[in-house]
Amino acid sequence: MSEAYGPAAEFAGLAKRAAELDLTDPLRSKRTEFVLDDTDPTAANPTAANPTAANPSDADPTGAVSPGPPVVYLDGNSLGALPAAVPSRVADVVAHEWGRLGIRSWTESGWWTAPERIGDRIAPLLGAAPGQVVVGDSTSVNVLKAVVAAVRIAQSGAGAARDEVLVDATTFPTDGYVAESAARLTGCALRAVEPHEIAATAGPRTAAALVNHVDYRTGRLHDLPGTTAALHAVGALAVWDLCHSAGALPVGLDVHGVDLALGCTYKFLNGGPGAPAFLYVRRGLQPRFDSPLPGWNSHADPFAMSAGYHPADGAARGRVGTPDILSMLALEAALEVWDGVAIEAVRVKSLALSDFFLECVAALPGGAALTPLTPLPHAERGSQVALRCADAEAVMGELIARGVVGDFRPPDVLRFGVTPLYTSFSDMYRAAGVLGEVLDDRR
Repeated sequence: MSEAYGPAAEFAGLAKRAAELDLTDPLRSKRTEFVLDDTDPTAANPTAANPTAANPSDADPTGAVSPGPPVVYLDGNSLGALPAAVPSRVADVVAHEWGRLGIRSWTESGWWTAPERIGDRIAPLLGAAPGQVVVGDSTSVNVLKAVVAAVRIAQSGAGAARDEVLVDATTFPTDGYVAESAARLTGCALRAVEPHEIAATAGPRTAAALVNHVDYRTGRLHDLPGTTAALHAVGALAVWDLCHSAGALPVGLDVHGVDLALGCTYKFLNGGPGAPAFLYVRRGLQPRFDSPLPGWNSHADPFAMSAGYHPADGAARGRVGTPDILSMLALEAALEVWDGVAIEAVRVKSLALSDFFLECVAALPGGAALTPLTPLPHAERGSQVALRCADAEAVMGELIARGVVGDFRPPDVLRFGVTPLYTSFSDMYRAAGVLGEVLDDRR
């Protein structure tokens, strides 16, 4: 960041406070467990910031390129940073477990039990006891399993016919697509409802509701305990998409009686691009969990190769086909960064970081051009800051060119992910300052 805001007393005070907060941050040592880009991308490629530059060596006749300021990575709500333990673990899996042991690794290296083992590693971050989370497949596939199974459970009970599925009207598009298909498969009508209205809308015909815990655009945190209780009160089941809350804040699946939940692992859990998703099935529902995708991997005796399907006990019912071992074991290595970390401490820092960033943005001379979409009350906030901004796509492009990596969502939303294990208060200060410079330049 240049000195555009440095001399301002208010902004200088924020810089000092950022440094002080970083020094007292109990999670600060976790940053060293990630591989972070510490060079401004325009330093290695000056033409990225100035496409008209005739020669990258113009600034230095020797051709040397001076290192730029550190890159601020605020896109962990789309793809988490690489944990340092992952590359060597993947190399060992490829070279030794696959390369030397080959098929023996299904038993000798524990490949076969990986879906449940890694599920148990994720479970504490979701507020779930062991034996209820299985890892595998994509989020979309797990949405189908969960919604269809929830409807089948509801329809098997006594009472009025259950022929309605509710879906969060602001949901990530794929959830809506899959929910519509799940409704057709189960003979239900699909009804899109604003998430805050689901509790009041559910009735005796409602079989299940699929709700996002955190809105992917705005970062709004929805009422999981209240909505779940309201659904249960009318005999319906609650299915929660945790993509934007798993690893970012306490969820409390067990204590709030959530029926089924699912989510990805490549955001706040840092599992890597395309990492397998997870599926939670409450222990009391597991004997009734009837998956629409009964694969050989979820059979009670998979190697019997019997013609008839008999589901396994427990969370293993959520399995389908052969596990994707390379990405699954990369995820297992990535989860080592959570050793010794309480999700409650992550939440405290997340809220402090987003509060500080909003304060920095408000202090910018051009801050009036930005409208926060992320709720200010902590009880309604996830782990990102979303700002409405004119020409948001172009503004985000400029931010990335200057070393501040967030993302853009149409039509006019800048998103900045807050990932407490590796994001610092100084990162937030620098991001706000560069944002101010971009807005000034565009004016």
